[in-house]
Amino acid sequence: MSLPFKIGVLQLSMEPLDETVHMAQACDAAGFDVFWLAEAYPWWRKHSMEARSSTAATAIIARETKRIVIAWGIISPYTRHPVQIAMEARILQEAAGEGRFLLGLGASKIFMKEIGEGEKGRDVGPATVMRESIEIIKGMLSGNEVKYQGKAFQAFAPALKSDARAPRWLPPIYVGATGPVLQRLAGAMTQGLLTASITTPKFARYSRKVMEDGAKKAGRDASQLDLGCVVIGSVGEDPRTAREGAREMAAMYLANKVQNIKGSADTLLECAGLTREEIEPIADAMEKGGRKAAARALSDSTLEKVCPIAGSPKQCIEKLEEYRAAGCTQMMLELWGDDRLEQARLFGEKVLPHFHHP
Repeated sequence: MSLPFKIGVLQLSMEPLDETVHMAQACDAAGFDVFWLAEAYPWWRKHSMEARSSTAATAIIARETKRIVIAWGIISPYTRHPVQIAMEARILQEAAGEGRFLLGLGASKIFMKEIGEGEKGRDVGPATVMRESIEIIKGMLSGNEVKYQGKAFQAFAPALKSDARAPRWLPPIYVGATGPVLQRLAGAMTQGLLTASITTPKFARYSRKVMEDGAKKAGRDASQLDLGCVVIGSVGEDPRTAREGAREMAAMYLANKVQNIKGSADTLLECAGLTREEIEPIADAMEKGGRKAAARALSDSTLEKVCPIAGSPKQCIEKLEEYRAAGCTQMMLELWGDDRLEQARLFGEKVLPHFHHP
């Protein structure tokens, strides 16, 4: 049986808590399936935004929403020990309830760089860090005794007593990854893979194949694995204005994220038909004049290569269908532009019914 096609919204934890909660509530009311919160990092201070804890925020969001699934998309084990991640996951399990929480992990090379881990990370590689983190988190949340001695982490905990008041279910775990090693790991160990922003349909097809290769090697049913694609979104009745809403976020990602994940982003760029020479003027504009200047430096042809879900409701439906055909099962729209609360409402009224009621 094929997995259902889900459409959610993703944003970074770099905005005031009240605004983030209101956006999550708007997405809940509109009928989106998932609200993903990605953890921002201190780099955003350069552009008048502050990094906030996504685990703390999502616990509040879970209590302030009714139906929508709440997801970490992603947090990094380079900033929290896996035992701490499991402890924070317990809070989300209790705040959201069974079936309303997804646990997304990623190495987050940008965050590694920000906190001084460098390109190579610690004494072991990101794949080892991620694998051990997943094993420890699963062990802790299972309630079984944990005696773990790994290359990156150690973890020791007695078994959870039968009368302890704690959830007994394991939330779906996802891995956010751009490079093939971690993408295969996602297929081998978790519910699915989450790709980086600027994911194109071509990169979605590539990523699904890599993830499924990892699943098959591990003897798992690859058809039951999710592929989540982070894509910039902006909708409006005026297609031209709506596309402009996507320009600023596209410029920020091209200027920042792609440059920081370097080698692992080569295939991502190649699938989009982008060159580093094409990105450098956008990055220079971002450093000198901020995100508005970066948006002005982003040409129409470069914006088109990023494949945003942007324009009129009809155009957004057509683009979403392209991603579904490419093997994506979890759309993670990063809505940007004017009046995002209204955009959420318009998506719910004129886009989501096409997919929820075929």
